[in-house]
Amino acid sequence: MNSHNHILRRAVLAATATLALGINAVAAPAAKPLTDWPHITSAVKQDKAMEARIKQIVAGMTLAQKIGQMTQPEIKFSTPEDIRKYYIGSVLNGGGSWPQGNKHASAADWVKLADAYYDASMSTDMKVQVPVIWGIDAMHGNSNMYGATLFPHNIGLGAAHDAKLIGEMAKSVAKAVRATGIDWVFAPTLAVVRDDRWGRTYESFSEDAAIVKEYSGVYVKGLQGDLKSDNTVVATAKHFVGDGGTAEGKDRGVNQSTMSEMINIHAQGYYPALEAGVQTVMASFNSWNDVKGGKDHGKMHGSKELLTVALKEKMGFDGLVVSDWNAITEVPGCAEDSCAAAINAGVDMVMVPEKWKPFIANTIAQVEKGEIPMSRIDDAVTRILRVKLRAGLFDGKKPSQNIYAGKQEVLQDRALARQAVRESLVLLKNNGGVLPLARGKKILVVGKSADNMANQSGGWSLTWQGTDNKNSDYPYSDTILAGIQDAVGKDNVTYSENAAGVDVSKFDAVIAVIGETPYAEGDGDIGPAGTLRLSGRHPEDLAVLQAVSGKGKPVVTVAITGRPLYTNDLLNLSDSFVAAWLPGTEGKGVSDVLFRKADGKVNADFRGKLSFSWPKSACQSPLNVGDANYDPLFKYGYGLNYSSKTSVPALDTSYPEGGCGKSLAVPIYNPTDRSTYALYVTSGDKRVALGADLNAVHNLPTVKVETAQINTQQDAKRLTWTGPAKLEAQSSKAIKVPAYALADGALQFDAIVSAAPQGKVSIGMETVALDASTVFQKLAGKGKQTVKIPLACFGAKGLPLAALSTPFSVAADAPFAATFANIQVVGGAAKDKDALACGDFK
Repeated sequence: MNSHNHILRRAVLAATATLALGINAVAAPAAKPLTDWPHITSAVKQDKAMEARIKQIVAGMTLAQKIGQMTQPEIKFSTPEDIRKYYIGSVLNGGGSWPQGNKHASAADWVKLADAYYDASMSTDMKVQVPVIWGIDAMHGNSNMYGATLFPHNIGLGAAHDAKLIGEMAKSVAKAVRATGIDWVFAPTLAVVRDDRWGRTYESFSEDAAIVKEYSGVYVKGLQGDLKSDNTVVATAKHFVGDGGTAEGKDRGVNQSTMSEMINIHAQGYYPALEAGVQTVMASFNSWNDVKGGKDHGKMHGSKELLTVALKEKMGFDGLVVSDWNAITEVPGCAEDSCAAAINAGVDMVMVPEKWKPFIANTIAQVEKGEIPMSRIDDAVTRILRVKLRAGLFDGKKPSQNIYAGKQEVLQDRALARQAVRESLVLLKNNGGVLPLARGKKILVVGKSADNMANQSGGWSLTWQGTDNKNSDYPYSDTILAGIQDAVGKDNVTYSENAAGVDVSKFDAVIAVIGETPYAEGDGDIGPAGTLRLSGRHPEDLAVLQAVSGKGKPVVTVAITGRPLYTNDLLNLSDSFVAAWLPGTEGKGVSDVLFRKADGKVNADFRGKLSFSWPKSACQSPLNVGDANYDPLFKYGYGLNYSSKTSVPALDTSYPEGGCGKSLAVPIYNPTDRSTYALYVTSGDKRVALGADLNAVHNLPTVKVETAQINTQQDAKRLTWTGPAKLEAQSSKAIKVPAYALADGALQFDAIVSAAPQGKVSIGMETVALDASTVFQKLAGKGKQTVKIPLACFGAKGLPLAALSTPFSVAADAPFAATFANIQVVGGAAKDKDALACGDFK
């Protein structure tokens, strides 16, 4: 990452900078940089009587009860009876996880399950019953819930520059979550994103720590209120710390900030959050290596210096630290079900979605062996009980006794979300004053995202990645197309996704709604060899604009995107260009601003200003206000309105066809590319596409397929064969393999063999298969192994390797169980010391 003293540069910026194309700069005044973690005085004070009560409860608990309180399983893998039997302190539901697996579960269905968990926690044999607390990722509304209003994602809220709006939204979200019987929200995200290639950029308010700092406290207050009322939830400041600053924007990567940059940029949002009394902090997946300072802090989940010394001791945080999803596996020496190092570092509650039973057993053993001091366990449980007591969980009320519980209508706050959409829109170009459009005109609407709620909502919407959603999954919503139809009359609007065969001359204006498709962490990353060019990943957007541009009618482009992107080609084809970010369910907020009132007056003006700098070239990342040689297309704080006279000239559209960096890998199936080659399973006469739904379990006659984890959350497929079946990655046509991948290339994948094959197993490319039975027998029981098969082994059997439509398959004819992830063709890997030899295959 670019390493500059951001805070000091801001003083110069405020005085001298102008935004691209002549717009005045927006920059906060400089503050004196911090030199160490500051002590924060929380608005939530310790109560002596409560502390005495906590001490008494902890003293009466067994070790098993204490470890149970520190354990947080996922609802798919834990029943109410489990909560009672193992004294579980918390449950969570991941993105795309619902009661009984029902995506359309009602608020009452959620409350029913919440009551069952609560009742179980209150019927243990503990001396004092401790209520369970349920946590959820309510990211932009109660976003995992059918029928809930979805607000714009944080990137749009950052562009709105409206802290009051943030507070109102947080209050709305708190009520919506309590309507489902849940009392803990994993928000706000306080990442300061410094490289927009990160797939979680849209979860950040800004590249500028000042906006994150301005929003964090009011967000926490909106969620938590007085912590006791029916309209409040426990909030979480996440992810501590530096998640937005990893090198090359790599998810779970290495933040190389200096100490000054970490405390003055990446931690800025935590200070107001802690001051507001945030009760929980989620540790981050990333590492921190202060290269300039010569200190490698390692993984956050294993850093006592960060979680205990900085957060709890220096800053005075007395709430609980929760780990992220299976994040303890990131710590050296740890596994999904065992991590003394994370607990010793300061993690109080451990998110162990699936393997929580062995985790409890292992942690008890680690305490008994002295690997984890009992004092650390007691401190963790004290913090958990403190949060539960402060949040009123001990007040004897079931989730269903909350006044909002089960009320479906509480999930909706459409007017507020529509306001948020209006405020978040940023007008980048409006040549000739094309906008606002008059009502009553004939409008042609094109583009894949005009009538697509999944694209409009983005990731963390009903499902984790935001994929596998249809418009019907959003019963209380308006697409952008619906908003346009409402504004000008349905009879005046024609929609054609690709503009094929449409006579543009018959219309008064064209509105193209284009952009990114949904993604969340991992899947959304743009790799070091990738570019920021939107048309590179979505050529259909360029094609649809080419079909309507230059036909004598004004073209208004609305870009649905989770980050600033290189869009020069699309800007050139548009008279007006609007960054709409990921607006959520209220598409009418877009049409509110695009169209005039019936009397011809402006209905609502643009007020959004960029909270992220907009790149002028395809490889311009990192790009942040205050950098040396800062030269974006549209600067931080840029945004036109209907009074602006600015005209955007024709822009350079060149880009490096080979990408921005060097990569020797061609992905077949991994979190950064699951679409080029789709996965299919064949069992007997049945052939099933595994599809985008990561929660789907496929039970076929001779094989069971489910999503699992090898390296990162839900990155793998676990297959349990009982008879002949095949898994294959396939595209509709052969795709050329780059020369760099073919040179000493290997078919490479990660595998965990949990049951050795009882028959033949073959690995294939196209129609050539290698007998890998012996290879997989040797891998059985050895945990994660990376398999590298030289492409030459397939070439020797006559396979032409220049272009591939089925670059990977694995078939077994008898019982066998294995998990596969990170499937790719990697140039040079055939020469690696651990590469297999062709002789290893029969």
